[in-house]
Amino acid sequence: MNIAIVISEFNEEVTSRMLLVAEEKAKILKLKINYICRVPGAYDMPIIVDALLQKQDVDGVVTLGAIIKGQTKHDEVIAHSTAYALTKLSTKYQKPVSLGITGPGMQERHAYARIRPVAERAVESIVKIFNELQRIQK
Repeated sequence: MNIAIVISEFNEEVTSRMLLVAEEKAKILKLKINYICRVPGAYDMPIIVDALLQKQDVDGVVTLGAIIKGQTKHDEVIAHSTAYALTKLSTKYQKPVSLGITGPGMQERHAYARIRPVAERAVESIVKIFNELQRIQK
């Protein structure tokens, strides 16, 4: 399986570690990472994910980000709109897009605690969805 990873640079101290975990998990699962794309924030992911899903050498996209709560509800707006857009892209192209984005409503300490489980699950989920799609499309 050929995958791409889109990573948010916002909260890079968390997301850079998520990327290392995702790369490690992809290697264990024998996945080929054809693209690693960095975007300013989670909100900026959909346009890059859209471009990647159009490529023949991409079977699925892993997204990695950390949306940490600030003093307003801005984190909720970002999380909801990003999740919605990524879901629409996944169904549009019939390719898996994982939601390896933590938040909203999360404090920084929670983001650090979720690095490994969220990054691993993001990689595992695209494999499971890809395999299931292959099975039902036969």
